[in-house]
Amino acid sequence: MTYLSHNVSPIPILTYHQIAPAPPKGTPYRSLSVAPDDFARQMAWLRLLGYQGLSMPALMPYLRGERQGKVVGITFDDGYLNNLTHALPVLQRQGFSATCYVVSQRLGQTNVWDREVGIPASPLMTLDELKQWIQGGQDVGAHTRHHVHLTQLSLPECQDEIAQCKSELEIGLGVSVEHFCYPYGEYTAAHVAVARDAGFHSVTTTTRSRCHAGEDLMQLPRVPIARRTTRLALWVKLATSYEDKKRL
Repeated sequence: MTYLSHNVSPIPILTYHQIAPAPPKGTPYRSLSVAPDDFARQMAWLRLLGYQGLSMPALMPYLRGERQGKVVGITFDDGYLNNLTHALPVLQRQGFSATCYVVSQRLGQTNVWDREVGIPASPLMTLDELKQWIQGGQDVGAHTRHHVHLTQLSLPECQDEIAQCKSELEIGLGVSVEHFCYPYGEYTAAHVAVARDAGFHSVTTTTRSRCHAGEDLMQLPRVPIARRTTRLALWVKLATSYEDKKRL
């Protein structure tokens, strides 16, 4: 199996977190909450521009160079319930699909990993709600068992967090889980090998850029969408080298 992309033109993979009203001013990482109306306008704008929004499984033929088209990947990190309630109807209305990366041991709980930095608790989807997400034409990806800092764990612990997350989700949902995302964007070459050995077809990061030919499919960059991202800014992120220049 090849682990490099072969797409002819750059492909953006969008990163979202919560689709919800912004928390109070002064809340850490407030920008990670995109208002439902803004999300709806962004998806309609993508459609108007001629883009097809795709989940990671649907995007893979384009990344591998097997298909060509005006496409954009859509991903959600963490598995918030508001992705189901606010994002799913919009995605369905536009005929889009998306991948939601979830934390297998936190289903039906809250984002407890954010507590120390002061981000308010927000409900995460339960197993049944994730099944609704899938039945709605969407995809579920893995995001470790406990949303850990992989670089702070031993290699066996990382193997457990990555591989067992995949296994737990597959058993619970009854579907293949083939795509992974590194929590916090933190990883090393050893974690890349673990993800590959676990059988994932792609892994996304927090590195900023559109995906170009020759990308390691186990280290795909993405394009962050924040609370104040306007439709013009979204177009710039998609259609120009703006995000490519943000790559570290």
